[in-house]
Amino acid sequence: MEVLSPVQMPVNGAGSSPNQDLADIVYNNLVNQQDWTQMTIHNVNECDSNSKLPRTLLSGLPPRRLYIHPDEQIEVLRAEKALGNGQRIPQPPEREWIMPVHLVETPTASKLAAVFDSITAVPPGETNESSNEKTDEQWKAWRGPRRGKRLLLAVVQDDSSVTYYFMHDGIVKPRQN
Repeated sequence: MEVLSPVQMPVNGAGSSPNQDLADIVYNNLVNQQDWTQMTIHNVNECDSNSKLPRTLLSGLPPRRLYIHPDEQIEVLRAEKALGNGQRIPQPPEREWIMPVHLVETPTASKLAAVFDSITAVPPGETNESSNEKTDEQWKAWRGPRRGKRLLLAVVQDDSSVTYYFMHDGIVKPRQN
């Protein structure tokens, strides 16, 4: 597997933010080891709303869907049962926000709140056409811009290994396994 050199990575001005190196490590991990596509680095000077991003974030499209809201999970199971014959409802991946942090960082509630205040539910970029369909299916109520804000916290260790955790804005019902 080929590792991208810094020249190939879509960095908007090297060293433009304090955590650009962390973003580069996470970008490389997601693209080369986790098979993510449509990756974008969002620097502190960029934003889609009136407020600036408090730190560098990434966004991209994972190879498969990473999170299903518990209520959506129940509705999908009901819809699949109604279809019969073991038919499955497709679960296309959705664009996700990624926040790189170092293991020694201590993110506070106020810092995380500032990040959530500066992002939209779905990151800007190419969208999956199937997630934009206008249908009356109940289970689609938790997709696209209707979903709650969430991000993937990418914790970078000193050896450059990365561990990922989902963070949600507010209280979220636990998943059912």
